[in-house]
Amino acid sequence: MNQFLQMGANAVLSSPKGNVTVSYEISNSIDISLTAFLLTDSDKVQGDSGIIFYNQPKSPSGVATLIPTEQVGNTKVHKINFDMSKVPEGITKIAITLTEDNSTGFSNVKNLKAEISTDNTIIQLTPSSFTNENGIVVLELYLRNGQTKARSIWRGFDSGLEGLCRNYGVEVENDEQNKPSEPKTIQKQISVEPDKTLTVSENKYKQNTLPSISLEKVKGKISLDKGQKPVIIDKTPEITATVSWKTGTDYDIYALVYTKNGKQIDVAMFGAKGTPPLRSFGNGAVEHMGDIRGNNRSTKTEVIKLRLNNDILAVVPVVYSAQSNGTGSFYRYKVSMSIDNHNGTSVTIVAKNANNNDRIYSCVPGILHNTHDGVIISPLELYSTPNSERRPKLKMGSSNMVEVIMDKGPINDYK
Repeated sequence: MNQFLQMGANAVLSSPKGNVTVSYEISNSIDISLTAFLLTDSDKVQGDSGIIFYNQPKSPSGVATLIPTEQVGNTKVHKINFDMSKVPEGITKIAITLTEDNSTGFSNVKNLKAEISTDNTIIQLTPSSFTNENGIVVLELYLRNGQTKARSIWRGFDSGLEGLCRNYGVEVENDEQNKPSEPKTIQKQISVEPDKTLTVSENKYKQNTLPSISLEKVKGKISLDKGQKPVIIDKTPEITATVSWKTGTDYDIYALVYTKNGKQIDVAMFGAKGTPPLRSFGNGAVEHMGDIRGNNRSTKTEVIKLRLNNDILAVVPVVYSAQSNGTGSFYRYKVSMSIDNHNGTSVTIVAKNANNNDRIYSCVPGILHNTHDGVIISPLELYSTPNSERRPKLKMGSSNMVEVIMDKGPINDYK
């Protein structure tokens, strides 16, 4: 049975257990994340466990579990399972929210809608139009008189994630208060006392940052997708970042290096406006190995070698196809990046979320943070806006982790 819930209206759900899906038409100019907030009667979170997002996809009680994002045709689908019979003590409500992380805004998001599924019942929720909003409260799931209910909200915030966090009692730090420093050691546990304001950074939940939660040190062959939790690998004397693609176009790989003194160094075989070519940095700490063909003639690779020292905080490999090369469809040519520490561990990130747009010229599969505990690998899969030949720019975020900002660097030289 299908129902429609208008904005501002509420409905009793047939079961305390079900799922919420949010879908929209895919576009390379938008990057949407889903975050759920577990709230008390005062509409505030109790601590870190009260925020469900891509790097903390499941609440300890099992009341909410975020499912990896899927692509169905030309539609992106976010899904979160809920079981309101498992709400922890003091929690009465779950707010399902969206943020548009490219600052494009929800006015450019097409065919946005949400559905609540319980048993054999589907409740559809569709918003009205948006203007400058880049953060939205889609709906609320809550308990009332022993029943599980849903309310259609679709309330927007011009301040995006910051506005959402402040709304739910999460104090946001300003970037200006944080100067570049070494990445924080990965914490095994977080202790947050109940009913006190939780302090996080505005960018803590974006694709290109690392929140202070436990990460797993992995071994063997690992595959990461956008939205999955970062992993740590052992830091060996030499690590290679290899980008592979199907022969048929001419991609180039280069690396952006962020140093302890807050500088960005571009290691690339070709230059950009005001940035000359540089094959090697730091006496070989980051070195481009030039064009190398794989053994399989159907593929082509380029390799960057990393011999990380304490002056390097992060390395960001970038895959680039100049406009003069004729095509830049990262999806069609099956682009992937593999990080290998040559000690039995390799981590691969595949450009699964790309489309067939030939005017997307830059892809950032992931970011490597150099820490005392090892090398943290975070899957990003970020893409430039159509027709942009600009390089990404790196900056230190308020969580003391390096962030990637697309299309803000110099324009690549014509090739």
